[in-house]
Amino acid sequence: MTKFLPILLAVMFIPSAYAQETPAADTDVKCEVTDKSCLMGQLEETAAKIDNESWQDKVYRELAKSYTYEGYEDNAIALIEKIHNPDTQAMTIRGIGFAAADSKWNDKARYDALFGKLAAKAQTIDHPPSHGIALTYIAMAQAFAGDNEGATATAAGMENDALRHKAFGESAEIQAERGEFAAAMDSIAHIDDLAFRNKAHRIISKIFVQKGMKAEAYEAAMKIVDNPYMQAAAIQFILNADNPEENLDE
Repeated sequence: MTKFLPILLAVMFIPSAYAQETPAADTDVKCEVTDKSCLMGQLEETAAKIDNESWQDKVYRELAKSYTYEGYEDNAIALIEKIHNPDTQAMTIRGIGFAAADSKWNDKARYDALFGKLAAKAQTIDHPPSHGIALTYIAMAQAFAGDNEGATATAAGMENDALRHKAFGESAEIQAERGEFAAAMDSIAHIDDLAFRNKAHRIISKIFVQKGMKAEAYEAAMKIVDNPYMQAAAIQFILNADNPEENLDE
């Protein structure tokens, strides 16, 4: 738990500017179709009446994304504890994190508060694989939001080696997609397993080729160690970039 203390401390302070009114929740009153606040509140009330737990979980998962996109992230987070399946809880954490990142809030403190709360919710998942995946999703969402430092801290605190490597690798891919070579390479440098690290370098090399960043792609390819076949494949992909008959998506 001490490894997650920095991010969990964010939960202790939530600026008053982020105080959110709870959307209307009256299933007996029809909403205006353009009133998303009313629709979301009505949907939450309707979801509570669903008998099948799996179906109910899915409704809550999707509603959590909608709440976040509309700026009601606290309502979204509150839905996590209503979900029964730990895998769906992890996917809901992912949905909230990515919806927030996709919303491009111009406020780091708001992101810090959100990711702190998501980390706290991840800690309540008592199914180890789902717990680990939830933390991986948080790190990915932080990277997507441009919080490279937060993504690194979240991934570094993960105890499961394979999931920690995956978190750093996934963060590197997101950073490469944004064209952030230094950040991507830094994420990979935290992977302490050579096979995982080589695979990550090969993947981001391909991403940089597709973005037209051949020099960066080549530098990433040259970081592949003790696997000449994988390195050769990465270099060949760079060579194929100028050949119209080659499919760079393969």
